[in-house]
Amino acid sequence: PDPRLNTGFSESDLSTVAAASGDSTALVTQPGVDTSPRFSPDGSKVAFETQSGRSERVGLRDLAIVPADGGTIRPLAHTDDRSVGLIGWHGERLFFSEAAGTSRRLFSIGIEDPGPEVIGSLEPGVTSAVSLDPQGENVAFVLQADDQPAEVFVAATDDDSPTRLSSLQQDVPRPPMGRTEELVWTSGDYSIDGLLTYPVGYEGGRVPLILLVHGGPAGAFSHSFTGAPGIYMLQTFAQHGYAVLRPNPRGSTGYGKEFRYANVKDWGYGDYEDLMAGVDEAIAMGVADADRLFLMGWSYGGYMTSFAVTRTSRFRAASMGAGLPNLVSMVHSTDIPDYLAAHMGGELWEDYSAYERHSAIHHIKNVTTPTQVIHGARDLRVPFTQGQEFYVALGRLGVETEMIVYPRTPHGPREPKLLMDVTPRILDWFARHGGPQPPEEETSSESAKSQATGSE
Repeated sequence: PDPRLNTGFSESDLSTVAAASGDSTALVTQPGVDTSPRFSPDGSKVAFETQSGRSERVGLRDLAIVPADGGTIRPLAHTDDRSVGLIGWHGERLFFSEAAGTSRRLFSIGIEDPGPEVIGSLEPGVTSAVSLDPQGENVAFVLQADDQPAEVFVAATDDDSPTRLSSLQQDVPRPPMGRTEELVWTSGDYSIDGLLTYPVGYEGGRVPLILLVHGGPAGAFSHSFTGAPGIYMLQTFAQHGYAVLRPNPRGSTGYGKEFRYANVKDWGYGDYEDLMAGVDEAIAMGVADADRLFLMGWSYGGYMTSFAVTRTSRFRAASMGAGLPNLVSMVHSTDIPDYLAAHMGGELWEDYSAYERHSAIHHIKNVTTPTQVIHGARDLRVPFTQGQEFYVALGRLGVETEMIVYPRTPHGPREPKLLMDVTPRILDWFARHGGPQPPEEETSSESAKSQATGSE
């Protein structure tokens, strides 16, 4: 109904447009988000993703079909996670991708079927960039896994044995990598998944552990290639002697609607318990050194970092990336206020105390953990002032801190030189607070770089 980003996340409808005249005709008009329309092969029906007639700002995408000339909307069977990514049709079947625990898989469902079927291998991995051929008989996609970089695969839609087509990464030199395994632990009434990446060459014994918290909160860690680029260069931490634990606490995608909604009006409490239960699991396994624990995360992961240091002093140091420690000042300065209001259960003026209770800044006096703050100067999702508030408050409290501000940067670095700067900054911060020291030649190189460029 209007061009604002926030509205597009809470309400959108579907229309058809006549190619000859440009006239538009409403096809689906109901509350909530309806999107990603796909015509059936015979042109008689349109499949689409839907929030089923109500705004589900926390996150929900079901499947439905409607006659191409308008009429009654018919919902299809609910999928396990209710977070479908619609791909297209083959006959009377629809193809879609969806998060499934720590993987992302391809599925098909008939318009009369009671439920979906998996396409392709059940091995852990992540599929993306999915494309059906015009006849709907074959599907191409990109597949990656913990130790497998992204490559192109193809599979017949009635076959579960995909064929690899590309070898784009085979000649790229790859240093030794730390292996990754999936863990499962119990937290309250929930079973929690997590991925543990070991230090390179790990042969046993206790090592420093980094707890890495994902964003969202409806994000999820999955079996993607651990050597891929990103804000946190996972294998670089493994090369420096850290084990890295990546949990999927309540609120994560891939475990069904109930689990994804389980941290509504509970940020920083139940999800915190899920995270710390994972840390305790790694300690009980004999892998993590309880005296050398570290914490980091971006966006909602930054939020959890800020909140965790108000609740525990178990971490030697923490790094908050694009975190939101003050929900009171955040809700009306972010570009998506509906999202935060949905998780808090209502507007600020309806329950001011809820926003305070879930804000780290209102518990700041409890912090003793040295905490680094990293933020983009042009962040509209989590405004720059969120990081600034926490940094200034920590300093006035007398807690050791530093703030790194990346110029021109929105909600996460995009320029390669800035993206490549984040992990070394965190490694240095952790090393200053009991983490493994970098190799001598690396230290010398960084010193020379600092002398040449000056501080930022």
